[in-house]
Amino acid sequence: MQVSDAEAVTSYAYKASLIGSAHRFELTEQGLSWHVAGRSALWRYDEISAIRLSFRPVSMQQHRFRADVSHASGGRIAILSTSWQTAALMAPQDSGFRAFLVALHERMAKAGSRATLSAGLGRKTYAAVLAFLAVLTVAMAGLLIRALMIGEFAGALFILGFAALFAWQVGGFVWRNQPRTYSFNQLPRSLLP
Repeated sequence: MQVSDAEAVTSYAYKASLIGSAHRFELTEQGLSWHVAGRSALWRYDEISAIRLSFRPVSMQQHRFRADVSHASGGRIAILSTSWQTAALMAPQDSGFRAFLVALHERMAKAGSRATLSAGLGRKTYAAVLAFLAVLTVAMAGLLIRALMIGEFAGALFILGFAALFAWQVGGFVWRNQPRTYSFNQLPRSLLP
């Protein structure tokens, strides 16, 4: 991220894939300027209709955050907290991502934006995730009880270990992505690196 006081421009860039150019974003006096995959535009801060922050880990980067910015005309862009470096390396850009989003929210508030600010997954998606986890919990509990009843203590330990690992991996995702709204001056800390 680069900040220049003389021009009052804050910028952020990341590579979404190994091929193709970097996605570039700038906060200017006029609005949010973006350049993504050969397309570019300038969105005035009061024309931004919504921002959704979420936690989106992937196999190459378990600590990845995402901001979806929507325009009043229906356009949407995604801003990610990681950037591809090589075929096997995704580099986190935590401080630049955080600073850029904080500055974007500040400028939108200053412009009098009425954007919808939401965090986490959509309510229906989140409900589906919770229902799936409930079914999985019942199934794992049944397997654990069955293993204990027939005396397969090694199997019971395996089930407990797997359940603990699964809860650790998926629990953070579910906890961070609870559907909620927030305000310009109270950004959700769990969804910013």
